[in-house]
Amino acid sequence: MPRLSDSDRQRLRAEFDRHLAVGLHHGAQLAVYVDGELVVDFAGGTTGPDGGETTEETRHLLFSCTKPYAGAGLHRLLEEGDADYDDPVVEHWPEFADEGAQKSEITIRQVLSHTAGIPYGEFDDEAEKWGDWDAVVRAMEDIDPVFEPGERPAYHTFNYGWVVGELVRRISGQRVDEYVAENVFDPLEMDRSSIGLAEDEEDDVATLTGFDVFDRCRDPGEGLGIPASESAAAFNEEAVRRAVIPAANGVGTARDMARFYACMANGGELDGTRLLDEETVAEATRTHAETESDGTLSRPARYALGFWTGGLANDMFGSFSRERMFGHAGLGSVFGWGDPELNVGFAYVTNGIREESWEHAARISGLSDAVRLALLDY
Repeated sequence: MPRLSDSDRQRLRAEFDRHLAVGLHHGAQLAVYVDGELVVDFAGGTTGPDGGETTEETRHLLFSCTKPYAGAGLHRLLEEGDADYDDPVVEHWPEFADEGAQKSEITIRQVLSHTAGIPYGEFDDEAEKWGDWDAVVRAMEDIDPVFEPGERPAYHTFNYGWVVGELVRRISGQRVDEYVAENVFDPLEMDRSSIGLAEDEEDDVATLTGFDVFDRCRDPGEGLGIPASESAAAFNEEAVRRAVIPAANGVGTARDMARFYACMANGGELDGTRLLDEETVAEATRTHAETESDGTLSRPARYALGFWTGGLANDMFGSFSRERMFGHAGLGSVFGWGDPELNVGFAYVTNGIREESWEHAARISGLSDAVRLALLDY
């Protein structure tokens, strides 16, 4: 079984620490599982501009890295036969679209693969309503497709989570945060993970800081950053953190995220616990949609069902990216991936939001490369 040597860990720790030393963010965590064993679990920096020490237990906002967790919940329901990937959404949520309308053709598979044609809308900017699930449902029922369903991949930034979340509720009878907690987090002992914060728990999540291009955090100045981005400000609000936003406000640790990807990379089983059948994992993690210019992101993209897949130039899976790798990024520098060939689960989380995605991609890719080189040298 491949294991990292002490020198391998030292090299990885040096790269991890370098990101902190040059001021890319205030705090971070890096975790790696190999063949079901936790071999890297680093933490460093602070929980914010004036925060305490970041430890392996510090919870962070995961942003869009929440999407695979919500997706895994829906995959469990599909695997149990309560629905099918090619069911129209209206079969389980009749109010989603009028009979005979273009929107009524949208399938569950299209929602999971970002090809449903409803990638954005006014609700994306209405943060004050994100905690009102009835408002969420109405917004998704009122939205009209901007692309022909099934025709063009376009990243559904928030709407992926709203639709997946309501499908989970309609099919299971439980709120999506509750269902995922009971059927994804609890079985995998992801004790520091949740979708949103519960009303009765302390908000101990690391403070987000937004940075402009080339800004560094050595002299944070006033407030939350130089300057605090709108996204950082919004997701530092307690009301947003306590909402249920299945595409954007998961909280957790790198250790928990790497554990999730270790399970998926191992065919859906970890430490004797089976989360999903191998056939379900294979279907969920293969490419279902590909484009040279995503309708939202305006760049090449490959989508599985709730995950991204690798193998594209300059993607965040690193220089050794291959299409069989799967994972997801979150705003700032939060990224997790699984590699079924090496049986590796990887996760990197930080509390710094870069305003330019290429800065985000460069540091994630560098750490992904460092991990893979260490494993390939073994």
